[in-house]
Amino acid sequence: MKGVMRFGKKGKLSPRYIGPYRIAKRISNVSYELELPQELAMVRLVFHISMLKKCIGDPSLILPTESIRIKDNLSYEEIPVQILDHQVRRLRTKDVASIKVLWRNQFVEEATWKAEEDMKKRYPRLFEFGENAN
Repeated sequence: MKGVMRFGKKGKLSPRYIGPYRIAKRISNVSYELELPQELAMVRLVFHISMLKKCIGDPSLILPTESIRIKDNLSYEEIPVQILDHQVRRLRTKDVASIKVLWRNQFVEEATWKAEEDMKKRYPRLFEFGENAN
């Protein structure tokens, strides 16, 4: 049997999974040992059932570890690829511009709103081409 492993979160309630990985053995009713690839050698092999999900359905929804470039400290960098929308919110004393950002390895439904000014500082190339240029 194969399962996918939860790895980080995007937004408050949308867990993300990587895998699938083969379940090597059942340790207890709530823990399983997985066969992980070499790039995850520093990760413990035994996982609580809350960190796992049976691998069924659309395999395109599963992220391979190579595509998210996991660092040695088990973190990864989100990379914005496109601006989907723009909005300006009026506060008491100023206007705040936000952009809806599509991130690498994410679906449109998982795009997030970010402050336009902050994104211009961190990712200026996102604003250089086409309809996204200001």
